[in-house]
Amino acid sequence: MGCCASSTASEVPVPKPRRRLSVGQVDESELPGNEDSQAEQDRGLIAAFSKNNLIEMVSETQDGTGKAKSGRRVSLSSKTDKGTTSFANKTMQKFGDTDVDIAQCGIGYTCRKGLKPESPNQDSWFVLKMENFSLYGVFDGHGQKGHDVSNFAMDMLPKCIIKDERVFSTEKRDWGPILSDAFKKTQNFIMASDKMKTLQAQMSGTTATVAIHDHSDNSITIGHVADSTAALGTKNVNAWSGVALTRDHKPNLKDEKARIEKAGGRVVFDGYANYRVYAKNARYPGLNMSRCLGDLLGHAECGMSCEPEINKIAFEKGKQYILLVCSDGVWEFISAQEAVDIVSKYDANEATAAADDLAKEAWDRWIKEEGGSVVDDITVVLLYVGFPPVKQA
Repeated sequence: MGCCASSTASEVPVPKPRRRLSVGQVDESELPGNEDSQAEQDRGLIAAFSKNNLIEMVSETQDGTGKAKSGRRVSLSSKTDKGTTSFANKTMQKFGDTDVDIAQCGIGYTCRKGLKPESPNQDSWFVLKMENFSLYGVFDGHGQKGHDVSNFAMDMLPKCIIKDERVFSTEKRDWGPILSDAFKKTQNFIMASDKMKTLQAQMSGTTATVAIHDHSDNSITIGHVADSTAALGTKNVNAWSGVALTRDHKPNLKDEKARIEKAGGRVVFDGYANYRVYAKNARYPGLNMSRCLGDLLGHAECGMSCEPEINKIAFEKGKQYILLVCSDGVWEFISAQEAVDIVSKYDANEATAAADDLAKEAWDRWIKEEGGSVVDDITVVLLYVGFPPVKQA
Protein backbone atom coordinates (compact mmCIF):
# COMPACT_ATOMS: atom_id res chain seq x y z
CA MET A 1 0.00 0.00 0.00
CA GLY A 2 1.21 3.47 -0.79
CA CYS A 3 1.23 6.76 1.05
CA CYS A 4 -0.25 9.91 -0.34
CA ALA A 5 -1.12 13.34 0.99
CA SER A 6 -4.74 14.03 1.81
CA SER A 7 -6.78 16.94 3.10
CA THR A 8 -9.19 16.95 6.04
CA ALA A 9 -12.63 17.75 4.67
CA SER A 10 -16.22 17.32 5.68
CA GLU A 11 -17.95 14.06 4.85
CA VAL A 12 -19.50 13.80 1.38
CA PRO A 13 -20.61 10.75 -0.61
CA VAL A 14 -17.83 8.78 -2.28
CA PRO A 15 -18.63 7.28 -5.69
CA LYS A 16 -16.04 4.49 -5.56
CA PRO A 17 -13.77 3.74 -2.59
CA ARG A 18 -10.14 3.42 -3.51
CA ARG A 19 -7.83 1.08 -1.67
CA ARG A 20 -4.27 2.11 -2.37
CA LEU A 21 -4.03 5.28 -0.31
CA SER A 22 -3.59 3.65 3.07
CA VAL A 23 -2.08 6.48 5.08
CA GLY A 24 -3.05 10.10 4.67
CA GLN A 25 -1.09 13.24 5.46
CA VAL A 26 0.03 13.26 9.09
CA ASP A 27 1.16 16.12 11.31
CA GLU A 28 3.93 14.39 13.27
CA SER A 29 4.28 17.34 15.63
CA GLU A 30 1.01 16.23 17.21
CA LEU A 31 2.14 12.70 17.99
CA PRO A 32 2.16 11.75 21.67
CA GLY A 33 5.05 10.02 23.36
CA ASN A 34 5.78 6.39 22.62
CA GLU A 35 3.96 4.90 25.59
CA ASP A 36 2.33 1.48 25.65
CA SER A 37 1.72 -1.17 28.28
CA GLN A 38 3.02 -4.56 27.16
CA ALA A 39 3.14 -7.79 29.09
CA GLU A 40 6.74 -8.66 29.89
CA GLN A 41 6.11 -12.33 29.18
CA ASP A 42 5.54 -11.56 25.52
CA ARG A 43 9.21 -10.67 25.20
CA GLY A 44 10.22 -14.19 26.11
CA LEU A 45 7.72 -15.67 23.66
CA ILE A 46 8.95 -13.43 20.85
CA ALA A 47 12.53 -14.55 21.52
CA ALA A 48 11.47 -18.21 21.58
CA PHE A 49 9.39 -17.89 18.40
CA SER A 50 12.22 -16.11 16.59
CA LYS A 51 14.71 -18.93 17.18
CA ASN A 52 13.02 -21.45 14.92
CA ASN A 53 11.36 -21.41 11.53
CA LEU A 54 7.74 -22.51 11.20
CA ILE A 55 8.57 -26.12 10.31
CA GLU A 56 10.86 -26.45 13.32
CA MET A 57 8.05 -25.19 15.54
CA VAL A 58 5.65 -27.71 14.03
CA SER A 59 8.17 -30.48 14.64
CA GLU A 60 8.58 -29.63 18.31
CA THR A 61 4.82 -29.42 18.92
CA GLN A 62 3.66 -32.63 20.58
CA ASP A 63 0.38 -34.23 21.52
CA GLY A 64 -0.64 -35.61 24.89
CA THR A 65 1.26 -38.86 24.30
CA GLY A 66 4.56 -37.04 23.95
CA LYS A 67 4.94 -38.17 20.35
CA ALA A 68 5.81 -35.62 17.75
CA LYS A 69 3.28 -35.12 14.98
CA SER A 70 3.96 -37.22 11.89
CA GLY A 71 3.37 -36.52 8.24
CA ARG A 72 5.18 -34.63 5.52
CA ARG A 73 5.21 -30.87 5.79
CA VAL A 74 6.63 -27.91 3.94
CA SER A 75 6.51 -24.14 4.42
CA LEU A 76 7.11 -21.37 1.93
CA SER A 77 7.20 -17.67 2.68
CA SER A 78 8.45 -14.35 1.44
CA LYS A 79 11.71 -12.95 2.72
CA THR A 80 12.47 -9.27 3.14
CA ASP A 81 14.75 -8.02 0.40
CA LYS A 82 15.97 -4.62 -0.73
CA GLY A 83 15.13 -5.07 -4.38
CA THR A 84 14.03 -1.88 -6.11
CA THR A 85 13.12 -3.25 -9.54
CA SER A 86 9.45 -2.80 -10.30
CA PHE A 87 7.46 -6.03 -10.78
CA ALA A 88 10.38 -8.07 -9.40
CA ASN A 89 9.28 -11.19 -7.54
CA LYS A 90 10.05 -11.02 -3.82
CA THR A 91 12.60 -13.49 -2.47
CA MET A 92 11.06 -16.80 -1.31
CA GLN A 93 12.31 -19.25 1.32
CA LYS A 94 11.36 -22.91 1.78
CA PHE A 95 11.67 -25.21 4.80
CA GLY A 96 10.67 -28.75 5.68
CA ASP A 97 10.31 -31.58 3.19
CA THR A 98 11.77 -29.56 0.36
CA ASP A 99 11.21 -32.39 -2.12
CA VAL A 100 7.45 -31.84 -1.84
CA ASP A 101 6.36 -30.60 -5.27
CA ILE A 102 4.13 -27.61 -4.56
CA ALA A 103 3.22 -27.51 -8.25
CA GLN A 104 1.51 -30.88 -7.80
CA CYS A 105 -0.42 -29.63 -4.77
CA GLY A 106 -2.47 -27.01 -6.60
CA ILE A 107 -0.75 -24.14 -4.77
CA GLY A 108 0.40 -21.00 -6.58
CA TYR A 109 2.01 -17.79 -5.39
CA THR A 110 3.71 -14.60 -6.53
CA CYS A 111 4.68 -11.36 -4.77
CA ARG A 112 5.53 -8.49 -7.10
CA LYS A 113 7.02 -5.13 -6.19
CA GLY A 114 4.94 -2.14 -7.23
CA LEU A 115 6.00 1.04 -8.95
CA LYS A 116 7.25 2.83 -5.82
CA PRO A 117 11.00 3.49 -6.21
CA GLU A 118 11.33 4.93 -2.70
CA SER A 119 9.83 1.89 -0.97
CA PRO A 120 10.64 -1.82 -0.76
CA ASN A 121 7.96 -4.39 -1.43
CA GLN A 122 5.75 -4.12 1.65
CA ASP A 123 3.71 -7.26 0.97
CA SER A 124 4.47 -10.57 2.72
CA TRP A 125 2.97 -14.07 2.40
CA PHE A 126 3.29 -17.62 3.68
CA VAL A 127 2.08 -21.15 2.97
CA LEU A 128 2.27 -24.09 5.39
CA LYS A 129 1.23 -27.45 3.93
CA MET A 130 0.68 -30.29 6.39
CA GLU A 131 -1.03 -33.66 6.42
CA ASN A 132 -4.11 -32.63 8.46
CA PHE A 133 -4.41 -28.95 7.60
CA SER A 134 -2.71 -26.18 5.65
CA LEU A 135 -2.33 -22.44 6.21
CA TYR A 136 -2.23 -19.58 3.71
CA GLY A 137 -1.59 -15.93 4.57
CA VAL A 138 -1.13 -12.54 2.89
CA PHE A 139 0.00 -9.33 4.62
CA ASP A 140 0.13 -5.85 3.06
CA GLY A 141 2.21 -3.34 4.99
CA HIS A 142 1.67 0.42 5.09
CA GLY A 143 3.48 3.35 6.64
CA GLN A 144 7.20 4.05 6.64
CA LYS A 145 8.07 0.71 8.27
CA GLY A 146 5.12 -1.26 6.94
CA HIS A 147 7.37 -3.82 5.26
CA ASP A 148 8.91 -4.66 8.64
CA VAL A 149 5.50 -4.99 10.32
CA SER A 150 4.08 -7.19 7.54
CA ASN A 151 7.17 -9.42 7.64
CA PHE A 152 6.95 -9.70 11.44
CA ALA A 153 3.24 -10.58 11.34
CA MET A 154 3.86 -13.09 8.53
CA ASP A 155 6.45 -14.80 10.74
CA MET A 156 4.62 -14.68 14.07
CA LEU A 157 0.95 -15.23 13.28
CA PRO A 158 1.24 -18.81 11.90
CA LYS A 159 3.53 -19.68 14.80
CA CYS A 160 0.86 -18.46 17.22
CA ILE A 161 -1.57 -20.82 15.48
CA ILE A 162 0.80 -23.79 15.62
CA LYS A 163 1.58 -23.26 19.30
CA ASP A 164 -2.11 -23.18 20.23
CA GLU A 165 -2.76 -26.44 22.11
CA ARG A 166 -6.22 -26.70 20.53
CA VAL A 167 -4.72 -27.21 17.07
CA PHE A 168 -3.49 -30.73 17.77
CA SER A 169 -6.29 -31.69 20.14
CA THR A 170 -7.94 -35.05 19.55
CA GLU A 171 -11.32 -33.32 19.83
CA LYS A 172 -12.80 -31.44 16.90
CA ARG A 173 -11.02 -28.15 16.30
CA ASP A 174 -12.83 -24.84 16.10
CA TRP A 175 -10.59 -22.74 13.91
CA GLY A 176 -12.45 -19.45 14.49
CA PRO A 177 -11.34 -18.93 18.12
CA ILE A 178 -7.86 -20.20 17.26
CA LEU A 179 -7.53 -17.59 14.52
CA SER A 180 -8.93 -14.79 16.69
CA ASP A 181 -6.50 -15.53 19.49
CA ALA A 182 -3.58 -15.73 17.05
CA PHE A 183 -4.37 -12.29 15.62
CA LYS A 184 -4.59 -10.78 19.10
CA LYS A 185 -1.40 -12.44 20.26
CA THR A 186 0.42 -11.19 17.16
CA GLN A 187 -0.76 -7.65 17.92
CA ASN A 188 0.58 -8.04 21.47
CA PHE A 189 3.90 -9.19 20.02
CA ILE A 190 3.99 -6.12 17.77
CA MET A 191 3.34 -3.89 20.78
CA ALA A 192 6.09 -5.59 22.78
CA SER A 193 8.55 -5.36 19.89
CA ASP A 194 7.77 -1.67 19.44
CA LYS A 195 8.42 -1.09 23.13
CA MET A 196 11.74 -2.95 22.83
CA LYS A 197 12.51 -0.76 19.78
CA THR A 198 13.08 -3.78 17.56
CA LEU A 199 10.06 -2.78 15.46
CA GLN A 200 8.60 0.64 14.66
CA ALA A 201 4.84 0.20 14.68
CA GLN A 202 3.39 3.39 16.15
CA MET A 203 2.32 4.54 12.69
CA SER A 204 3.13 1.54 10.54
CA GLY A 205 1.01 -1.56 10.21
CA THR A 206 -0.27 -4.32 7.99
CA THR A 207 -3.36 -6.05 6.71
CA ALA A 208 -3.67 -9.75 7.50
CA THR A 209 -5.73 -12.41 5.77
CA VAL A 210 -5.18 -16.02 6.83
CA ALA A 211 -6.99 -19.09 5.50
CA ILE A 212 -6.91 -22.52 7.16
CA HIS A 213 -7.78 -25.52 5.00
CA ASP A 214 -8.88 -28.34 7.27
CA HIS A 215 -8.36 -31.53 5.29
CA SER A 216 -10.49 -33.65 7.62
CA ASP A 217 -13.76 -31.97 6.63
CA ASN A 218 -12.49 -30.15 3.51
CA SER A 219 -13.40 -26.71 4.78
CA ILE A 220 -11.73 -23.31 4.71
CA THR A 221 -11.81 -20.92 7.68
CA ILE A 222 -10.67 -17.37 6.99
CA GLY A 223 -9.71 -14.66 9.48
CA HIS A 224 -8.91 -11.17 8.23
CA VAL A 225 -8.37 -7.56 9.15
CA ALA A 226 -8.28 -4.66 6.65
CA ASP A 227 -8.51 -5.17 2.89
CA SER A 228 -6.40 -8.05 1.57
CA THR A 229 -9.42 -9.78 0.10
CA ALA A 230 -10.00 -13.53 -0.11
CA ALA A 231 -12.19 -14.72 -2.98
CA LEU A 232 -13.54 -18.07 -4.11
CA GLY A 233 -14.16 -19.47 -7.54
CA THR A 234 -16.69 -22.30 -7.85
CA LYS A 235 -17.27 -24.37 -10.97
CA ASN A 236 -20.93 -25.01 -11.72
CA VAL A 237 -21.26 -27.37 -14.70
CA ASN A 238 -19.10 -25.53 -17.26
CA ALA A 239 -19.16 -22.02 -15.83
CA TRP A 240 -17.11 -20.45 -13.05
CA SER A 241 -18.53 -17.99 -10.54
CA GLY A 242 -16.35 -15.76 -8.37
CA VAL A 243 -17.28 -14.10 -5.08
CA ALA A 244 -15.42 -12.23 -2.37
CA LEU A 245 -15.29 -14.08 0.95
CA THR A 246 -14.21 -11.06 3.00
CA ARG A 247 -15.34 -7.48 3.29
CA ASP A 248 -12.88 -4.60 3.33
CA HIS A 249 -12.69 -3.04 6.79
CA LYS A 250 -13.31 0.59 5.87
CA PRO A 251 -13.97 3.36 8.45
CA ASN A 252 -17.22 4.49 6.83
CA LEU A 253 -18.92 1.10 7.35
CA LYS A 254 -21.71 1.64 9.86
CA ASP A 255 -20.46 -0.77 12.52
CA GLU A 256 -16.80 0.18 12.08
CA LYS A 257 -17.54 3.91 12.29
CA ALA A 258 -19.62 3.40 15.43
CA ARG A 259 -16.76 1.59 17.19
CA ILE A 260 -14.22 4.23 16.16
CA GLU A 261 -16.36 7.15 17.32
CA LYS A 262 -17.24 5.42 20.59
CA ALA A 263 -13.49 5.12 21.29
CA GLY A 264 -12.96 8.82 20.63
CA GLY A 265 -11.73 8.60 17.05
CA ARG A 266 -13.02 10.47 14.02
CA VAL A 267 -13.96 9.30 10.53
CA VAL A 268 -13.39 12.00 7.91
CA PHE A 269 -13.55 12.06 4.12
CA ASP A 270 -10.18 13.06 2.69
CA GLY A 271 -11.54 15.07 -0.24
CA TYR A 272 -10.29 12.56 -2.79
CA ALA A 273 -11.56 9.00 -2.51
CA ASN A 274 -11.23 7.63 1.03
CA TYR A 275 -12.67 7.94 4.50
CA ARG A 276 -9.87 8.11 7.06
CA VAL A 277 -9.43 7.58 10.79
CA TYR A 278 -8.06 10.36 12.99
CA ALA A 279 -7.58 10.82 16.70
CA LYS A 280 -9.74 13.38 18.47
CA ASN A 281 -8.54 16.93 17.78
CA ALA A 282 -5.52 15.58 15.89
CA ARG A 283 -4.35 14.89 12.35
CA TYR A 284 -3.02 11.38 12.73
CA PRO A 285 -2.95 8.50 11.85
CA GLY A 286 -4.98 9.16 8.66
CA LEU A 287 -5.64 5.48 7.92
CA ASN A 288 -8.21 4.42 5.34
CA MET A 289 -8.94 1.15 7.17
CA SER A 290 -10.64 0.41 10.47
CA ARG A 291 -8.88 -2.84 11.44
CA CYS A 292 -5.27 -3.90 11.07
CA LEU A 293 -2.21 -5.20 12.88
CA GLY A 294 0.32 -2.66 14.12
CA ASP A 295 -0.62 1.04 13.91
CA LEU A 296 -0.40 1.30 17.67
CA LEU A 297 -1.51 4.93 17.88
CA GLY A 298 -4.62 4.13 15.88
CA HIS A 299 -5.46 1.26 18.22
CA ALA A 300 -4.76 3.26 21.37
CA GLU A 301 -6.55 6.48 20.45
CA CYS A 302 -8.91 5.87 17.53
CA GLY A 303 -10.74 2.60 18.08
CA MET A 304 -8.80 0.60 15.50
CA SER A 305 -9.17 -3.15 16.04
CA CYS A 306 -7.08 -6.29 15.51
CA GLU A 307 -10.13 -8.55 15.97
CA PRO A 308 -10.46 -10.60 12.78
CA GLU A 309 -13.74 -11.34 11.10
CA ILE A 310 -14.16 -15.09 10.66
CA ASN A 311 -15.77 -16.84 7.72
CA LYS A 312 -16.01 -20.61 7.13
CA ILE A 313 -16.73 -22.30 3.82
CA ALA A 314 -17.35 -26.03 3.39
CA PHE A 315 -16.30 -27.54 0.06
CA GLU A 316 -18.74 -29.96 -1.55
CA LYS A 317 -17.41 -33.33 -2.61
CA GLY A 318 -17.00 -33.63 -6.36
CA LYS A 319 -16.91 -29.87 -6.99
CA GLN A 320 -13.96 -27.79 -8.12
CA TYR A 321 -12.89 -24.60 -6.37
CA ILE A 322 -10.14 -22.00 -6.54
CA LEU A 323 -9.31 -20.01 -3.41
CA LEU A 324 -7.53 -16.69 -3.89
CA VAL A 325 -5.91 -14.67 -1.10
CA CYS A 326 -4.49 -11.44 -2.52
CA SER A 327 -3.29 -8.02 -1.45
CA ASP A 328 -5.29 -5.06 -2.67
CA GLY A 329 -2.82 -4.49 -5.47
CA VAL A 330 -4.88 -7.16 -7.24
CA TRP A 331 -8.32 -5.94 -6.26
CA GLU A 332 -7.98 -2.23 -7.05
CA PHE A 333 -9.05 -2.74 -10.67
CA ILE A 334 -10.05 -6.43 -10.81
CA SER A 335 -13.27 -7.96 -9.48
CA ALA A 336 -13.53 -11.39 -7.88
CA GLN A 337 -15.27 -12.72 -10.98
CA GLU A 338 -12.58 -11.35 -13.29
CA ALA A 339 -9.83 -12.85 -11.14
CA VAL A 340 -11.52 -16.25 -11.20
CA ASP A 341 -11.97 -16.01 -14.96
CA ILE A 342 -8.22 -15.51 -15.33
CA VAL A 343 -6.96 -18.27 -13.04
CA SER A 344 -9.60 -20.87 -13.99
CA LYS A 345 -8.01 -21.13 -17.45
CA TYR A 346 -5.13 -23.03 -15.85
CA ASP A 347 -4.84 -26.59 -14.59
CA ALA A 348 -4.11 -27.12 -10.91
CA ASN A 349 -0.48 -28.03 -11.58
CA GLU A 350 -0.08 -24.65 -13.27
CA ALA A 351 -1.12 -22.69 -10.19
CA THR A 352 1.98 -20.50 -10.06
CA ALA A 353 1.60 -19.61 -13.74
CA ALA A 354 -2.00 -18.65 -12.95
CA ALA A 355 -0.82 -16.45 -10.06
CA ASP A 356 1.73 -14.77 -12.33
CA ASP A 357 -0.91 -14.15 -15.00
CA LEU A 358 -3.29 -12.55 -12.49
CA ALA A 359 -0.48 -10.37 -11.12
CA LYS A 360 0.49 -9.24 -14.65
CA GLU A 361 -3.12 -8.37 -15.46
CA ALA A 362 -3.35 -6.35 -12.23
CA TRP A 363 -0.11 -4.55 -13.12
CA ASP A 364 -1.32 -3.71 -16.63
CA ARG A 365 -4.58 -2.29 -15.31
CA TRP A 366 -2.73 -0.10 -12.79
CA ILE A 367 -0.55 1.26 -15.59
CA LYS A 368 -3.60 1.96 -17.76
CA GLU A 369 -5.76 3.51 -15.03
CA GLU A 370 -3.02 5.55 -13.32
CA GLY A 371 -1.07 6.53 -16.41
CA GLY A 372 2.06 4.74 -15.24
CA SER A 373 2.43 7.00 -12.19
CA VAL A 374 1.83 4.43 -9.45
CA VAL A 375 1.35 0.68 -9.02
CA ASP A 376 0.79 -0.98 -5.66
CA ASP A 377 2.64 -4.11 -4.57
CA ILE A 378 0.81 -7.18 -5.88
CA THR A 379 0.60 -10.52 -4.05
CA VAL A 380 -1.36 -13.60 -5.11
CA VAL A 381 -1.65 -16.85 -3.16
CA LEU A 382 -4.08 -19.37 -4.60
CA LEU A 383 -5.23 -22.94 -4.03
CA TYR A 384 -6.95 -25.33 -6.43
CA VAL A 385 -9.32 -27.75 -4.70
CA GLY A 386 -10.97 -30.85 -6.20
CA PHE A 387 -8.85 -30.98 -9.36
CA PRO A 388 -7.82 -34.66 -9.76
CA PRO A 389 -5.26 -36.09 -9.98
CA VAL A 390 -3.52 -33.24 -8.16
CA LYS A 391 -3.03 -33.86 -4.44
CA GLN A 392 -5.22 -31.95 -2.01
CA ALA A 393 -3.35 -29.19 -0.17
